[in-house]
Amino acid sequence: MSLLRTARCRLYLVTPPAIDAAFRDQLAAALDAGDVAAVQLRLKDVDDDALRRAIDALRPVAQARDVAFIMNDRPDLAVAHGCDGAHVGQTDTPAPVARKLLGDLILGVTCHASRDLAFEAGEAGADYVAFGAFFPTATKEAPTRADPEILRWWAEIAELPAVAIGGITAANCAPLARAGADFLAVVGAVWNHPEGPAAGVRAMNAAIATAAVP
Repeated sequence: MSLLRTARCRLYLVTPPAIDAAFRDQLAAALDAGDVAAVQLRLKDVDDDALRRAIDALRPVAQARDVAFIMNDRPDLAVAHGCDGAHVGQTDTPAPVARKLLGDLILGVTCHASRDLAFEAGEAGADYVAFGAFFPTATKEAPTRADPEILRWWAEIAELPAVAIGGITAANCAPLARAGADFLAVVGAVWNHPEGPAAGVRAMNAAIATAAVP
C-alpha cells in the first residue's frame, strides 16, 4: 500500500490525542463515510503496550478498507505490527534510520515550513513530506506557520506528494488544495465534528471537491 500523488487532493486522518475502546467503531464509521487515503496513529505519552494494543485494534479497520495505516514516531513498531508505514518528525527517529527500518514501507517526514528540510527528507528516501502548521491548532504546539506558497512550489519542482497539516477544516482547506496539497491531514475537523466523525469526513470531502472546481 502506498500514498501516491493523484489528480485529486485526498484526506489523511490523524487520530485524536486520546482514544478509548469506542474509538474503533468511530474510526470504522469515519472511513465508511467517504474517501480517506491514510490513518495515522498518533498517541503521545503512552507506553509501548498501549501503542501495541491500539495498533492491533485499529490497523485492521483501516487496512480492510484499503486505507494506509501509518504509525507516528515509531518505525520499529510499524514494522513489528504490520503497519503500512511510519511518520517521523524532526526530533524523532532520523529519516535515514527510519528508511532503513521500514524497508519498502511508507515513510513520511515532517518538514514544517522549510524547503531545505523537504529536500533532505527526499534525499533520505521519504515517500511524502508534510508541511505546516497552516492554521492555529490546539492538537500540538506548532513551531512554525507555513504559507500555501510552499505547497505550490513543491508541486512544481518535486515528484513526492505533500501533506498539509495544522488546523485544517472544511471551511479553510480550499486554498491548500488549490495550492497543490496532495493530502490534507486533519484531526479536530473530523473527530470533533458536532454531528460525529462520519459527518466530518463527508464535510471535508465535499470541501475538497468544491475546491477542485475552477
